[in-house]
Amino acid sequence: MRQYLDFLQHILNNGFQKPDRTNTGIISTFGYQMRFDLTKGFPLLTTKRVHFKSIVHELIWFIKGDTNIKYLVDNDVRIWNEWPYRNFTESPDYKGENQDQFIEMIKNDGDFAKKYGDLGPVYGKQWRDFNGYDQLATIIDQIKNNPDSRRLIVNSWNPPQIKDMALPPCHMMFQFYVSDNKLSLQMYQRSADAFLGVPFNIASYALLLMLVAKVCNLEPYEFVHTIGDAHIYLNHLEQVKLQLQREPKPLPKLLLADKLNIEDFAFDDIQLVDYHPHPTIKGKVAV
Repeated sequence: MRQYLDFLQHILNNGFQKPDRTNTGIISTFGYQMRFDLTKGFPLLTTKRVHFKSIVHELIWFIKGDTNIKYLVDNDVRIWNEWPYRNFTESPDYKGENQDQFIEMIKNDGDFAKKYGDLGPVYGKQWRDFNGYDQLATIIDQIKNNPDSRRLIVNSWNPPQIKDMALPPCHMMFQFYVSDNKLSLQMYQRSADAFLGVPFNIASYALLLMLVAKVCNLEPYEFVHTIGDAHIYLNHLEQVKLQLQREPKPLPKLLLADKLNIEDFAFDDIQLVDYHPHPTIKGKVAV
């Protein structure tokens, strides 16, 4: 995935240092696009190990329309834990519990999870219930029956509900395109954490493309990733420099079970093969 390393280098070469919402500080640029041909392999980063299990479970969670972290917690996926924990620490029920204790309470107490595990109307809610409208089901039906439409769009940016979301959508809109029995997808991301977030985003939307192609009997072709504010947090600079020293390895492959409906896919229906990346590089998420 040379495209991703070029993206990191572009930010370092052309970015400006700015303050940010998290008070961490960033190097930021505006406007960038990467393209990934899925016929050449599944675009999962090889210059560091990416936790594919989290990507699969998060996408299944989105597709189900779920917005409570309990499903993720029950499957040992931690990528959304910081935001509900922060909200919990500001509540009258907070008694000094650390984040690990909070997660155990989410896992073992259904009433507590219902009260403190919900993130508000984030991605899954908007995909499956945008003011009462199931965008994802409608778009899949249109791909099957009107594949040349230029309106094959799903939008997660619902302005009146932004204030109720734990985190406003970063990957906020995507559009499908059908040509020559091949399905492509372009996603627009308003804000992109280049080191931690973008590798997940690339793999997640490539996987979504493959799932939709499977249920529509099309060949998955190209994922196009368009980014607005592309940034590297200042506390990730050393990790980025290490990653840029590594040579990309061959891309893995992805095998999918045959399903009629996208909701039917479970974790065991999605198999990653031949993934041999460089070792993990850790970095702290900015909340």
